[in-house]
Amino acid sequence: MDILVGKKGEVQCINDEILDKLSLKNRNKFLINNLISILKPEHFNFLKQAQKFYERFEKKNNITHKEDYYDWIPEIGKEGLVSRVNKFDELGLNFKPFGITAEFMRILATDFFDPQLAMGMGASVLVINPLMLHHEGIDIRLRALKELVMGEKVGCCCITEPERGSDAVHMLTTCNEQTDGSFLINGQKIYQTNGPKAHWAIIYACTEENNGNTMGQFLVDTSWEGWNAERVIIPWTPRMFIGKETFTNLKVPNECILGPPGQGREHLFEGLNLERLGIVALNIAEAWNAITHAIIYCNMRKQFDLEILKYQGVGFPLADLWAQTMNLTLAFLHISELIDQKMEQFGRTLPKQFNLALVANASQLKSQSAKLSERVCYECVNLMGGAGACDNTLMQDLLGISRIQEMGGGTRQIQQYIMSLALRQLFKMI
Repeated sequence: MDILVGKKGEVQCINDEILDKLSLKNRNKFLINNLISILKPEHFNFLKQAQKFYERFEKKNNITHKEDYYDWIPEIGKEGLVSRVNKFDELGLNFKPFGITAEFMRILATDFFDPQLAMGMGASVLVINPLMLHHEGIDIRLRALKELVMGEKVGCCCITEPERGSDAVHMLTTCNEQTDGSFLINGQKIYQTNGPKAHWAIIYACTEENNGNTMGQFLVDTSWEGWNAERVIIPWTPRMFIGKETFTNLKVPNECILGPPGQGREHLFEGLNLERLGIVALNIAEAWNAITHAIIYCNMRKQFDLEILKYQGVGFPLADLWAQTMNLTLAFLHISELIDQKMEQFGRTLPKQFNLALVANASQLKSQSAKLSERVCYECVNLMGGAGACDNTLMQDLLGISRIQEMGGGTRQIQQYIMSLALRQLFKMI
């Protein structure tokens, strides 16, 4: 048997006709045709605009998706595709549209281009969001914010600790105030996306170990003395730099204290809804990307002189996965558009009661979308057979990322805990 050696992977396992049909341009068309009837014109047009950028970018740079994607982020940032959650008028930037729905469109286009890139850039967004809320016009905060938004620098958010996991309240990392108003941070964090590559970081630490009421929130330049980041290898995301950070008398000046001890916990929780909703958008994008690969492949691959999609064992389960992904998309669009309306009405800070109610909704969506993403990606790989399991397409990235999505942003059990508490509160209201 001849071995096909071609443009995708180490050894080409899929013929050129199918590989060409699986191009970014064709997969983007499939997504657009699914969403054209449910998106508002501004979001539909933005999605198409972002898709076109990535199509040109991939062609111009001969992207194989084995490169260090961190090198791409500055050019992507110039296009306004690092974050679309906020209106960045303080920075003199005029990226439109903006909001949660626009962010969903950005993530869809980015994930179809490169799933690991989409997940990695999400960590910069976790630094951008608190800076938007707490920059207070201070120069260094605005500089960090603009560098992150423009993709000139990369960010990471330091919450999780080696001995604490998803327990974000009982931290061991400490912050001690000095006579000049600065703080010294000591401790360790782990599993921070972008940690070893980050230029800017948000760090949460407490004046008393295990006492979340004494938590502060700090902006850190990772070139400062006292910051050390090692790379944690996650085999399912081989191009992503995950970090274990050690802080040794890391001095944070007064102008970089986003929330002094006592305010950090509130600042942490005000950002969790947006973080989890961002993960939901990524989960849905991964599911769409996997389904698109599988549907194109199964419409072209023949077995016994018949396209395999026509066999009930292939076509029926694929139809079910498609329906589930579309239904979750519709649910997320409803929530995202509702949040956008509230933000337009009340400014960039959501009403307190609305944000509290959103906690359970964000956990519901995060929990269910993570399960859906893992199941869709695996089943699509399975339906594609060896073509889904080899390295000729992005399916390997989708499969790997989907398997860790229940852990990020609070594990499955944390989401279940939050939802069970909400059920108790609802019962008490009867």
